[in-house]
Amino acid sequence: MLDSDVPARALAVYAHPDDPEISAGGTLARWADRGCEVHLLITTRGDKGTSDPSVDPAALTDLRLEEAAAAAEVLGLAGVQHLGHADGELPDDLELRAEIVRRVRELRPDVVLCPDPTAVFFGDRYYNHRDHRVTGWATLDAVAPAAGNPHYFPDQIVDGLAVHGVRAAYLSGTLEPNVWVDVSDTHDRKVEALFRHASQLVESDEWFREFLRGHAEDGGRRVGVRYAEGFRRVVFSG
Repeated sequence: MLDSDVPARALAVYAHPDDPEISAGGTLARWADRGCEVHLLITTRGDKGTSDPSVDPAALTDLRLEEAAAAAEVLGLAGVQHLGHADGELPDDLELRAEIVRRVRELRPDVVLCPDPTAVFFGDRYYNHRDHRVTGWATLDAVAPAAGNPHYFPDQIVDGLAVHGVRAAYLSGTLEPNVWVDVSDTHDRKVEALFRHASQLVESDEWFREFLRGHAEDGGRRVGVRYAEGFRRVVFSG
């Protein structure tokens, strides 16, 4: 199903600085272009995003913060926040859920985007990064029921934050998409934003562009448009 809905406010929660762009960059740019206030929350520092032993993790963290800000500007996002957990060591615990609930109650988004944590094995050559899975589960647990229930993290209520019910969650990187977003007008911006993450681009420029284009074309064929991004959308009641 082609999804033409544009929320008034959205929060995208992803594990690493370049995850939002590759997972949902076209959708985030489309929504921003149409007046949606799009915010981004990154759970890790991305400090292990290299196999080069000579790279200083602290310096890489600083660089990736700069890259994330530059990519967000290309997409037209309203803001980027970082939780700063160590890359590859993200705990699926009460603290992480509280951090995400706090952002949801502060920003009050209509929809939240995050990785689909149930999508683990992609063929026989890749399985989903643990940070992606943990971020997905923690976000879903934060959205429903925690953020909308005053008995979860009541200290935040004391601090002046009101409960907030999110209308829907869009799960990217899913094996079970049920909605597709037409990104024909924003695919090029998605690619441009991804290339702001220069520290992560080890593939050749043209090969990577062709890969992204082919993936978007595959999605577009499902719903009769040039380029599309697929999601598993979960709509919450009441």
